[in-house]
Amino acid sequence: MPDMALRTPVLIVGAGPVGLALAGELGWRGVTCTLIEKTDGAIEQPKMDLVGIRTMEFCRRWDILDWVRDAPYPLDYPQDYIYLTGLNGYELGREPFPGRGFEPCPPESPQKRERVPQDMFDPILRRFAERSGHAALRYNTELVAFTETSDGVCADVRDTSTGRTETVVADYMVGADGGASAVREQLGITMSGTPALTYTTNVIFRCRGFAKLHDKGLGYRFIFIGPEGVWLTIVAVDGADRFRMSIVGTPQKINHGEDDIRAALHRAMGGDFDYEILSVLRWVRRELVADSYGTARIFIAGDAAHLMSPTGGFGMNMNTGIGDAVDLGWKLEAAVKGWAGAELLASYDAERRPVGLRNVAEASRNLRRMLSTRDRLPGPEVFAPGAVSDAARKEYGDWFAAIMRHEWFANGVMLGYRYDNSPIVWPDDTAVPPDPSHPYTQTARPGARAPHVWLGDGRSTLDLFGHGFVLLRLGDAPPPATTIEHAAKGRGVPLTTIDISAKEVLAAYEHRLVLVRPDGHVAWRADAAPANAGALIDIIRGQPSETKKQKLGSGT
Repeated sequence: MPDMALRTPVLIVGAGPVGLALAGELGWRGVTCTLIEKTDGAIEQPKMDLVGIRTMEFCRRWDILDWVRDAPYPLDYPQDYIYLTGLNGYELGREPFPGRGFEPCPPESPQKRERVPQDMFDPILRRFAERSGHAALRYNTELVAFTETSDGVCADVRDTSTGRTETVVADYMVGADGGASAVREQLGITMSGTPALTYTTNVIFRCRGFAKLHDKGLGYRFIFIGPEGVWLTIVAVDGADRFRMSIVGTPQKINHGEDDIRAALHRAMGGDFDYEILSVLRWVRRELVADSYGTARIFIAGDAAHLMSPTGGFGMNMNTGIGDAVDLGWKLEAAVKGWAGAELLASYDAERRPVGLRNVAEASRNLRRMLSTRDRLPGPEVFAPGAVSDAARKEYGDWFAAIMRHEWFANGVMLGYRYDNSPIVWPDDTAVPPDPSHPYTQTARPGARAPHVWLGDGRSTLDLFGHGFVLLRLGDAPPPATTIEHAAKGRGVPLTTIDISAKEVLAAYEHRLVLVRPDGHVAWRADAAPANAGALIDIIRGQPSETKKQKLGSGT
């Protein structure tokens, strides 16, 4: 390794939401890292506007909820989904939701989803990353090339403003550099799936007094259905005067020109109106997952690892990508601080790639639901006046609304992902539960997100997890856990034991001893400590898989 190079434990490439979240997560854990971004960080077209419920749970533990609450998106702006033939045409149906300041939290979480688009959320994540003092953020810095050795990564980077190059030496590197990831490409990692679901054109436009130009009122997303089925959507980007129109498109490549864009806007409104086009982005909706999430010391995350339709808000660098960052964050901490087993970092691929496949598939199902109108085209009566047409519109709108509820109510997707076959989770041989998009039923089965239960002091059980492992001793007379504590201490694994007598917690977790990982997923549970506590600790810290062949003994 070069003597004069900049040295950092972790080098992160890409300062989108995932790269910023990873830098913040590592800094929150006290791990020094360097993040490089080839642009100045400005966001011309927000690629996401929904912060999912699981991401909000992470924001809760990072103590940045106030920052999200204070984002500029109005708290009282209704979040209705409206199905219509045109803004001055007929309304076919509506899924009403209150403004983000008034939507209640569901019973399974202390948080709820938030409507904070990327150009509002990225600055929050940047502030979070910078707060710790452990993350160095370097914009206008581009990755040129890198080599991986048995003990680290040597990367050449270039200042895009001055052209100056330098070398960065890191123990580990993470490519969070988007769908066209240079890290993934240089590693030679291929992607599998469908490369083109639709060719779509996004247009950000400004229109003051937009709601006064039609009779549909305020809403978050307007989904336009014509004789050809769904053809266009318009969303309220900032809850004020900025909107995003998406010409949905087809799998056939088409380049929508300025005349097409203006024609689409006029068709949606039902006539000409005053607006200003701010930006145009032509993109391809994809269904792709990387065939590998990395190597021994280099990993990919976010859109670099999975590309999905934004239908559902599961990806677009957010939600699934933030889950990547959190899973990888605690494992990198363990590796840097020396208590990780030889297979801990490899478990990142084993855990997150199946989640990527799951979420990408669900996003595509949502797209097919939205486009199912192209298979069941509305009849001409849907677009005609009169009582008979009113009945036809209601029937068609009710059918479409029922289909679309799979997307609007999807906490099962957001919260229900599990690491059932993870090499660092000890299964308890209970039956594999179903995995519906809705409803979501909490489970403390090993591999699942630890359930949320309100505690007597106003905290959630989720507030107990994050820094290190947590061993819950539940019930009025919980079994001793000293053997587990001693085994963890002997291996340098951070472990905190917490006693909770509340019956509600025991009912949710089902066993009296439950070991929860730093990312809030259950690693093991039983009603008594295992005879071989050392083997248990080796499993959860990623020691070679031979240890998992051992019987833990009592408590398994």
